[in-house]
Amino acid sequence: MLRSGLITPYRGERYHIKEYSQRNPPRNARELFNHRHSSLRNAIERTFGVLKKRFPIIGSGTESMYNIQTLKLIVSACCIVHNFLMGVDPDEGLIAEVDAEIAREPIEHTNHALNLDNHEDARK
Repeated sequence: MLRSGLITPYRGERYHIKEYSQRNPPRNARELFNHRHSSLRNAIERTFGVLKKRFPIIGSGTESMYNIQTLKLIVSACCIVHNFLMGVDPDEGLIAEVDAEIAREPIEHTNHALNLDNHEDARK
């Protein structure tokens, strides 16, 4: 059963950005979907990586004492403050640090994060 708001990639098709190139572009609609899904996922991971580094309230590994509505407001506020700070005094070092951390992440880790093989909602 598909959960609300969850769109999963197609199983059995290439997924990771590193698997695609100008010489090896998506070959069909499913691979194109997976490529775009992977690109969007990378952008989201990068965004949260930057926010977690800049705002410890987001990056704390402990269980939150705030309810979900408050957490949504905290994340929104952090995004607004981050965008303001980037306009006033960009911290390119912070972004480069997050990019380096993401680049060091092994592909196996991202597969487990998505849980492509066992996810009940994974597309066939």
